[in-house]
Amino acid sequence: MSAPRPPRVVHLTSVHDAFDTRIFMKECRSLAMAGYAVALVAPHDADVTRDDVHIVAVPPARGRLERATRTAWRVFRKGLSLRADVYHLHDPELLPYGLLLKLLGRRVIYDAHEHLPKDVTSKHYLPAPLRSLLAFAVDVVERAVCFCFDGIVTVTPGIAVRFPYTRTVLVRNYPLRSEFPAVERKPYASRRAAIVYLGGLNSIRGVREMVRAVGRLAPSLGAELWLAGRFDPPGFEQELAREPGWARTRHLGWLSREQVAATLAQARIGLLVLHPVPNHVDSLPIKLFEYMAAGLPVVASRFPAWEAVLEDAGLFVDPLDELAIAQALTHLLANTDEARRRGESGRAAVDRTLHWEREAGALLTLYGRVVGPPRLPRAR
Repeated sequence: MSAPRPPRVVHLTSVHDAFDTRIFMKECRSLAMAGYAVALVAPHDADVTRDDVHIVAVPPARGRLERATRTAWRVFRKGLSLRADVYHLHDPELLPYGLLLKLLGRRVIYDAHEHLPKDVTSKHYLPAPLRSLLAFAVDVVERAVCFCFDGIVTVTPGIAVRFPYTRTVLVRNYPLRSEFPAVERKPYASRRAAIVYLGGLNSIRGVREMVRAVGRLAPSLGAELWLAGRFDPPGFEQELAREPGWARTRHLGWLSREQVAATLAQARIGLLVLHPVPNHVDSLPIKLFEYMAAGLPVVASRFPAWEAVLEDAGLFVDPLDELAIAQALTHLLANTDEARRRGESGRAAVDRTLHWEREAGALLTLYGRVVGPPRLPRAR
């Protein structure tokens, strides 16, 4: 008699890269290591298998409209052909296909990466008069659709309270400790006076204030701002190039996971001054915890949720005040021992509790409830 096969799990995304940190690096790999048979349907140039996760490629979209229509349809069709035991959706535009999967008798999990109604209110490409109306509409639709699903995964308590309590789990987007090994970090005092920001490069994420703040720093500090990410819109880079602080700014472009760890290992300060829009104030961005995992002190927006987590690891500022940002940066660059101590405090907090290896347990518990435990656990 043959052994029973492990449950088939298919993750679906039309928005995110095939090797997205949360979807592939954390969730899919954790499920595969636990013994599930895992596939990920995502925009990519070719099918490939990595770390026991089978990437099933669909052509990347050339714009938002194509992504929400043709790409989403392709992702659904590819996923359906895999005949999974459970489908895990990662994008709001896939919600209608989640309903269709339920009508076809499939188990469905939805991963709410963002507080969608709050996110809508900050979309610069939407007409301002329509944002409140659209936020109300997506709130109603998202809640109603998710009521039909078998499980919901959320990243913050503020998102979790929007969904049915008995089917919702909180899986915070904490870093993988293995990506930031302490033995590979340069001694703090020997690092360059580099201030690093990881993420989308647009105005609402405070990039203009970052550049202006660096322009205010005393030349004797020898500071540089390192920006890692893509500009949105592309013309935003030309706007920043007119700022005095641009001469002290390096654009590193998009970085791989290995390059992220290497860059943070050379820097002195992690910077995250997101504007106080609704979707930012209650968020817990992975960048905060990656800075902490790399042993960096953090200069961050003064949001209560962030202050509660970072505690002694950071200095908090008004993100709209470039002078306050510059003063916090100056303080940490001029007081190396304090900066090092704050960085060590952050790394200790990650080692204790703020890491993915702990959060993965909540995800596996949900899967055990929805589709059952893996029947063929893999030895590691």
